[in-house]
Amino acid sequence: MYIFSLALSTFLLAISLPIFLVFAIGSSVAAIWGLNLPWSTLIQISFQALAKHVLIAVPLFIFAGMAMLRGGAASRLVSFATALVGHWPGGLGIAMVIAMGFFAAFCGSILAAITAIGTIMMPKMVEQGYPTPFVVVLAASAALLEALIPPSNAAILFSALTYVPVSKTFAAGVIPGMILLVLMVLLVLFKCRHIKTDKKASFKERISSFVSALPALITPVIILGGIYAGFLTPSESAAVAGVYAVAIGFLIYKELTISSLLSCLKETAIITAVIFSIIATATF
Repeated sequence: MYIFSLALSTFLLAISLPIFLVFAIGSSVAAIWGLNLPWSTLIQISFQALAKHVLIAVPLFIFAGMAMLRGGAASRLVSFATALVGHWPGGLGIAMVIAMGFFAAFCGSILAAITAIGTIMMPKMVEQGYPTPFVVVLAASAALLEALIPPSNAAILFSALTYVPVSKTFAAGVIPGMILLVLMVLLVLFKCRHIKTDKKASFKERISSFVSALPALITPVIILGGIYAGFLTPSESAAVAGVYAVAIGFLIYKELTISSLLSCLKETAIITAVIFSIIATATF
């Protein structure tokens, strides 16, 4: 029965069935027919997996990232990173990696990072002569910084499953995340050293881009400072990040509208449903 369950799961994965259904169907076959467990047990296990308080932070951080994207914070981060390193060999690639690192520090969602930074940087890089396959792979790889640099939804899920405090999981990802970022920068420097670069930004342009990006840059201070100072739980810090993202989108950058806010909520609901479905069925 277990061999059949494994074979069934492999087949379902091969035909590109959504991963949560692969978990659910394969594990259910083994649990019900192999272990004679009732359906109610599986339902209870799934519910308990989603009833952990720390998981509240997941949709809140996703919403904060989407609000930063729609509110104009992401474009300011890209402009600031480009002003800093755009004239280096492979400058646009390095700028994308650095912008992903910045975005990782207040979002936690890989999909949001690719959407926010990748959609801005990738067309520019292709236009400047970067190989399209390299651009795509670099964007996907740089987005993995979201899984390491806190706040990270991956770290929150790990804490929910292992009962390790979120603050410790966040702290454990900082150094690996920075090492990965540096290694990516070095790789781009080497592989893209022959690609033409942008004109070096003036000191005034750098200061201007920094001031414009400053409201977004202080978001990690609010999130992580609140957690490690003991003022906020991870869920509370995620809520504060969401409110702050909406505030700067409406009041400072003035690019967030009621319509785009509703889009943020819809996208957050869709992404959260996907993540939570996988969590629920993975516990089978």
